[in-house]
Amino acid sequence: MKRPADLLVVSLGLLVLSPVIILVAVVSRMQFGKGIFFKQKRIGLHEHIFTIVKFRTMTNEKDEEGNLLPDEERITRYGAFLRKTSLDELPQLWNVLKGDMSIIGPRPLFVRYLDYYTERGKKRHWARPGITGLAQVSGRNNLGWDSRLELDVRYVENIALLLDLKIICKTVLQVLKGEDVRVVPGKDAKPLNIERKEKIHEQ
Repeated sequence: MKRPADLLVVSLGLLVLSPVIILVAVVSRMQFGKGIFFKQKRIGLHEHIFTIVKFRTMTNEKDEEGNLLPDEERITRYGAFLRKTSLDELPQLWNVLKGDMSIIGPRPLFVRYLDYYTERGKKRHWARPGITGLAQVSGRNNLGWDSRLELDVRYVENIALLLDLKIICKTVLQVLKGEDVRVVPGKDAKPLNIERKEKIHEQ
């Protein structure tokens, strides 16, 4: 029932949210010029690699050596607003329509993290990644990696309609309140691959 439910929800979502999506697209074009979408490779169902799509929130400013400036220096005030309200996530409805993602599921993470999961952690890839998920409504980016990945696995092991409905309700409340949102997620938390390398070095 999960895939048909996704198609129903995303179809209604695109219908209802189309004015918002168009408005964000127009303002983004005014802010960033061409290329209003951010695209990146992420890990999907059964570790299949797909391209996630979001609205851009950062400029492409570089230093004198041609390297991109740190995220906190490139994100604009408008981009920060998109992230805080989760409006930057709206293009992922297209990923759901294509079958790359689900409305509810573990968030799709970077491809470079693939070699750093435990055997249990790899279970998070037994389900389609989601726009929102159990970890997101249980602390979002404020959780440590071990807690986030464990919540992802628990969701996969206990997928149920009632659980999905609870997550959707909590997500709506979270977005409205602007809770547990980091405008620059990587600023206070280390990437999974770096954290795991450091633990191995300490051992």
